[in-house]
Amino acid sequence: MRAPATAGFPTGAPVPICPRCGYRGQGVSYFSRTGHIGLLVGVSVLTYGVGGLAYWLARRKNRICPSCGLAWERAEAALLARNSGSTSLAEASDGSLPSGGVKRRLLGSALVLFGSFLIMIGMIEAELAAAAVGSIFGAAGSGTFFWGWRGMQDRRAALQAGVQRNILRLAEQRGGSLTVTQVAADLNLSLEAAERALIAMDDGFRVRSEITDEGILLYDFPEVRHRPELGPGASPT
Repeated sequence: MRAPATAGFPTGAPVPICPRCGYRGQGVSYFSRTGHIGLLVGVSVLTYGVGGLAYWLARRKNRICPSCGLAWERAEAALLARNSGSTSLAEASDGSLPSGGVKRRLLGSALVLFGSFLIMIGMIEAELAAAAVGSIFGAAGSGTFFWGWRGMQDRRAALQAGVQRNILRLAEQRGGSLTVTQVAADLNLSLEAAERALIAMDDGFRVRSEITDEGILLYDFPEVRHRPELGPGASPT
């Protein structure tokens, strides 16, 4: 049995668990699996490199369960829903998150492969009709695939927005300043995930990073720390 890969998580903090096989730990790169590398090579050969490039661009940043290959964002979303204490994120995990577009991407890939096959047959047999039909299938497949790819990006953006809302609430509780370790410990994230979330929020204006005299990387939230007091007769929104 594969040992849990819990390195990078604060001591005692829960780690993501794969909902399919029960693996606990870190996700790995999508193309670390031999089967995915083989599929990339096969698609590249059949589509003269075009399909392989599209496949690599769509999957290069994905992480998966090293045991069963399930998309790792599902495990992280489940962990956040259980432990972040955010009602909005929990509700999002129960069904309001956008679809990840997996079926559309699979269908699009199949159409592209079939279209490429017809084009290849048309070139070998000098059949313009087969090549034309293959081009139609290829175009439809490409559109379907990128429709699914867009759905995946929308889902990731929704998950990221949920994490950022939790970080802002934590910043209010902590007086407007946070470290990566605080975010990881309080939101039950890995240090890597917490660092990515804070870096994404750091715009140099609403969220600023600075190194203290003690050498600690601190993320400051000026708008949270300097919230204006309500005036007479005003009511909180």
